[in-house]
Amino acid sequence: MKLVKMSIAAAVACMVVTSANAADTKPKREIKGNMMEVYNTLPGTADNITDAFANGVFYGRLRMNTFKWDYKDVDQDNSALGLGGSMIYKTAPFAGLSATAGLYYSNSPFVGIRGDNDNVGIVKAGKDTISRKSVKENGDWSMTTLAQAYLQYDYSKTSVKAGRQIFESFITASNDTKMIPNTFEGFSVETKEVPQTTLRAAYFYAQKLRDHTTFHDVITFDTNSISKDATNASDWDNNDDSAVHKGLSFKNFTDAGEDTEHKLIVADIKNTSIENLQIDVTYAAVPDVISSITGELNYMIGLPSGFSLTPGVRYMKQIDNGGGKIGGASLSGKVNAANEAAMGYTDGSSLDSSLAMARLVLKKGPLQAQIAYSAVADEGDIVAPWRGFPTGGYTRAMAQYNWAANTKTTEAEVKYDFGKANLIPGFSAMARYAMQDFDDSKQVAGVQADSNILHMDFIQKVATGLEAKFRVGLVSADKMSYGSSAGKDTNSYNEYRFELNYLF
Repeated sequence: MKLVKMSIAAAVACMVVTSANAADTKPKREIKGNMMEVYNTLPGTADNITDAFANGVFYGRLRMNTFKWDYKDVDQDNSALGLGGSMIYKTAPFAGLSATAGLYYSNSPFVGIRGDNDNVGIVKAGKDTISRKSVKENGDWSMTTLAQAYLQYDYSKTSVKAGRQIFESFITASNDTKMIPNTFEGFSVETKEVPQTTLRAAYFYAQKLRDHTTFHDVITFDTNSISKDATNASDWDNNDDSAVHKGLSFKNFTDAGEDTEHKLIVADIKNTSIENLQIDVTYAAVPDVISSITGELNYMIGLPSGFSLTPGVRYMKQIDNGGGKIGGASLSGKVNAANEAAMGYTDGSSLDSSLAMARLVLKKGPLQAQIAYSAVADEGDIVAPWRGFPTGGYTRAMAQYNWAANTKTTEAEVKYDFGKANLIPGFSAMARYAMQDFDDSKQVAGVQADSNILHMDFIQKVATGLEAKFRVGLVSADKMSYGSSAGKDTNSYNEYRFELNYLF
């Protein structure tokens, strides 16, 4: 109740103050519905180094995120609140060279909402407002991090970046739905020299997840019992993303005589040279561990009365390059060649797999509706702990991970922009319903029970730069059939989120 009252009070205060002073103009920067950044204003060209800094542009952001999880049968109800923001600075380009730095801050100061240090481990979606590692080690509920810091060189239609950066792709994403984005450290290049074609490539040697303040390995999972440094042992170390493969751990890599420092390579191409057809191909690899290649086609068909129908298909082929023998076929890390039959997997030491998806998207003006389906092969689980969700845009609902082996999902959703329809200025809404059919025989390995999810988003653009968002996730799941939780409903819950963003 306190969480809700505080959210409403903050929303009202921001709306009153900002609405009175806002002009009807675009902010310097916007955040799209998928949380990707769009820069409407960029620094102009500089004639010398002094002007490069003097003519730079600051991009500010104040934000608040609140979370409430209400489980049906599990005694792990939790809530969280994050207050903070960011300041991003871009220099003006001089001779094609520029620089960007982004400093981010988040704090959870209210004990009555966040809980105490001992219970930090049960926090779910709200965990990304804090660093659980810092809470455990130092009792520090705040985060400060330089998540972006890169040099950029532009020539003609080609751009090269070196340093800490956001890289949005099929397999990687900023996923900036909390307080601090997911970013990577390394190099990337993008070129549009070929007409109607965008080519990109990236080489990343470190990643910083949203609830971390430091950069770490891109795939190695680490916990207290297998910490590299016993004097600074901590849970939630290295890559502890919710979708991480826990079998690809520091201990397992070390026991196998393999390196614990890895690289992530991503290359993709987007082509629109055929009218109404968009072709996307993505290659991703952690050398000597795992790789994948994904193709996607979307073809828009014009219909009468201003409607359009876009069929889309996506196919991902995952290739085991050694990771299966080290960590097993399941993301839980519990499966191996010796217990594969008991765990429900066909080959417990292989991560070879595939994922197929299809959708139909109907659009007209403010309306967008879609139906979609996805199916994972009955082989290894899909490995994707870089916040780019393999089923995103097709069948993934909020806080769900539906890419375990032999999982099938059917989804329907509708979006309506009431502002574009001249009904309610600045207001839009989305409702999504997903039916997830998991493989019951894999529950012993950590796969959840079948569930149905109703996910709704309500967004109100209050004034220039100020946006309020309310999100609801209602999950109804079957009782578990196997494992230590057999007969229990461990997957049903209601989740509520409220977010305020002010860009300046």
